[in-house]
This record gives sequence, structure tokens and C-alpha cells, in this order.
Amino acid sequence: MASGIEARLGELGIVLPPLPAPGGNYVPAKTVGSMVYLSGVISIGPEGIITGAVGAERTMEEGYAAARACALLHLAVLKRHLGSLDAVKSVVSVNGYVNAVAGFAGSPEVINGASDLLVQVFGEAGRHVRAALGLSGLPRNALVETQMTVEI
Repeated sequence: MASGIEARLGELGIVLPPLPAPGGNYVPAKTVGSMVYLSGVISIGPEGIITGAVGAERTMEEGYAAARACALLHLAVLKRHLGSLDAVKSVVSVNGYVNAVAGFAGSPEVINGASDLLVQVFGEAGRHVRAALGLSGLPRNALVETQMTVEI
């Protein structure tokens, strides 16, 4: 029987996605003291990379879902790295990057897809500091990329 965060995921009906191979010469997670630094992950769904730009071929809602998908990947990375998500004391920071048209001002609302999920899963311990930026392009034309730091 699952306990703690694993049980919470079950209650929420969340299944963590499989992890893709790193796309370069880096590690997915690195622990330094009581902090775990997670490499950036791009938006990947069941059909592959979620691509496009908000304000062009993608909507704000699709961006929100893509940011949520990034947070799920971070949780999968953490589970593999730590052995259990119960080792997470708090989510410290999330940096979110949105592939968007020039002048797009809704990056914070898009990155809420990741932030909202983390608070659903971890409660108050999921609240974090954050940056949400709109960019003119992301690796592999991904819709969203996030990077996260947690305390263990």
C-alpha cells in the first residue's frame, strides 16, 4: 500500500510518465546537500513532444496543460532520483519558459499549469518561488520547458 505522496498521486488519479533519455551532456537531477536541482524538461505528452507557440497555433489552455506535463516529468525524475517522492520536503523554485508569439503577456497563467499541480500534490510544501518567461523558441519546438529545485 502506498503512503504519503505516492498515495496522494493515486487519489488524484495521476500516473507518472516514462522518462525520456537526456537530450545532451547533463544529468536529470543532482543533489547538493539538502537541495535537488532538476534539469529543464520540455513538454511531452502521450503522443510525444507538445510543440508550437502560444498565441499562434496553441492556446493558453494548451500551454497550461503542457506546463502540467512538465511538472509530471519532474516528479518522475524525482521519484527515480530519490526512490520516493516522500523524500521531498518542499518545492523551492520553478522556472518556466513558454514558446510564445512576440508580446505574449500570459506566461504566468501558462506556468500555473505546473504550479497548480505541485500544490495539488504536495499541499503547502508545493508552494514555490517562480519565474515565468515567454520566449521565441524552445528546444525541439516544445511548447513549454520548466526547471525545478526541491529541498529534501
